[in-house]
Amino acid sequence: MKEISQYTHVFLIGIGGIGMSALARYFNQKGLGVSGYDRTESELTKSLLSEGIDVVYSESVNEQIQNLSRETTLVIYTPAISKNSAYFDYFSTQNFEMHKRSVVLGHITKHLPTLAVAGTHGKTTTSAILVHILKASGVKLTAFCGGILQNYKTNYIGDGEEVVVVEADEFDRSFLRLHPSAAVINSMDADHLDIYETSQKLIDTFREFSQLVPKGHLYAKSGLDLDARSIALDEEAEVQVNRISIENGSYRFDFKQGEVHLKGLQFALPGHHNLLNAAAALALAIDFKPELASSFGKALASFEGVQRRFNYIYKSNDLLVIDDYAHHPKEIDAVYQAISEMHPEQKTVVIFQPHLFSRTRDFAEDFAISLAQFDEVNLLDIYPAREVAIEGVTSEFLLNLIQHSSKQLITKNDIHNRIKIAKDEVIVLLGAGDIGIEATKISNYLHERV
Repeated sequence: MKEISQYTHVFLIGIGGIGMSALARYFNQKGLGVSGYDRTESELTKSLLSEGIDVVYSESVNEQIQNLSRETTLVIYTPAISKNSAYFDYFSTQNFEMHKRSVVLGHITKHLPTLAVAGTHGKTTTSAILVHILKASGVKLTAFCGGILQNYKTNYIGDGEEVVVVEADEFDRSFLRLHPSAAVINSMDADHLDIYETSQKLIDTFREFSQLVPKGHLYAKSGLDLDARSIALDEEAEVQVNRISIENGSYRFDFKQGEVHLKGLQFALPGHHNLLNAAAALALAIDFKPELASSFGKALASFEGVQRRFNYIYKSNDLLVIDDYAHHPKEIDAVYQAISEMHPEQKTVVIFQPHLFSRTRDFAEDFAISLAQFDEVNLLDIYPAREVAIEGVTSEFLLNLIQHSSKQLITKNDIHNRIKIAKDEVIVLLGAGDIGIEATKISNYLHERV
């Protein structure tokens, strides 16, 4: 890949994706012409348009795209895009310079201090916390986030280049392209077995990523078999969170990392997994600028979260509605732990949209156990994303595995009907597909009703 100054235009295939849109914003800020294709219009693509970035939805390549210069145009594509895409076919047959998103991120981070957040769970929340505490403490950073930060209403921060914050994505082994100065690995639970085939191959790839991190600057959740500084709650570790309590719906805790001792920190995101995410973010921030440790700790209190990561989209005396991206059994367990800790007296209702036929097949029994913890289970059809259907793998197949007396298959229209009759309940909408769109509709309906 050439230096950025040698390009005049960037075209992104799959520009509406959360990671791709952050790159689009980066190049737009750099003054390049930016455009891209996505299959469907979304709030994210509308935002890009409002920022001067052209987005096309047509499946056919138009004249404007055909006029792009192959000498000065960089084409970026997401690995989720089909190689049968008309855009992929056009740019490849016309010999345009084409790179995966991971290659471009690797190029951007190659010569800059880079803090990377890895793990099969927790990447987006941890990196968002890290971005917030750095920015709130006056650090001039560039950040590519996998979610919309509630504090800033964007997934991209371009304040300067003192440091870069990136999510180190294990999908398609993308994170092996990065050049981290320091990193954290939150988890290595089996996932993406359509890519890795076995959990051991996934773990081996995380270990390969860990070798990219300078010695002494890798942090990991306690219990992971890695040569890293351990992070734990209420147990001995090199990064510790202890004296945990809940006050007015927020956590209070003490934090210790080497010679750094921070007391009485406040953090509003529910769930022990989010306390570990906060500890991981603090660890990386302090690794980068230890002299700002106190400021980083104080900034935790003003972190507002990430869209679709345990968002309370509606609160009243008799109804709480939560929207969360959880799409793996371990993530569902974490959501349930947070709800049961914060709202122990209320009935818990889950509405889950399974994501990918392969993931549903590979973790069906674990999904069944995780979902059965809730007082009521509702399943939507499987969201296929990049996959074609697998015979016998359906939501009904999953439902039959769940040992529960209150379970059912529902449609998206049924969600509204279920909300209307809710009383003294916590209803959580889970999944990485388009259930987030339904959550927005539900939020609008409930707030208009009031």
